[in-house]
Amino acid sequence: MTEKTHYRKVFKSDHLGVADLEDLVESNKSLIFTIKEVKQEFDKRVAGKKGNFNIAYFVEPIKPLVLNATNSKVMKNLAGGSSFVEDWHGITVGLYIDPSASFGGEVTGGVRINPNHIQKRHTLIEGTKQWDNAITAYKRDGDLKKVKARVDVTPEQESRIIELAQAE
Repeated sequence: MTEKTHYRKVFKSDHLGVADLEDLVESNKSLIFTIKEVKQEFDKRVAGKKGNFNIAYFVEPIKPLVLNATNSKVMKNLAGGSSFVEDWHGITVGLYIDPSASFGGEVTGGVRINPNHIQKRHTLIEGTKQWDNAITAYKRDGDLKKVKARVDVTPEQESRIIELAQAE
């Protein structure tokens, strides 16, 4: 069977869009991703327009997602009510295609974050403020009990945190 190409592929985008999710769905890939960080980016060009945007970057190797107002509200709820984008890292989200989403008054379809995706726990991500806090906690407490009560820490991460804490 010949592989088909979505018409939106020609409109190159540096950000996650419907065509990207459709490719994942057709490949039977998961639409569950972990947010590495969310940045507020100013004077950025997205979908041909310049503006200020909240952009979510993922641990998994996929394009970043521009968080519109709807997805930002969902993120706030998934982050325990925090309105601060710095608190949105480590959250696992489920994405889906909403065919009724509109852009500029026209129904175009869009990528949405599932507000009902249940995340058990955050995953500790190296290079984030939470990672630095884990190193500080180890220095202070001599263990990672308090950190592990809040986030998942792999054995490899634990070894690396201890190594970094002892090197400082």
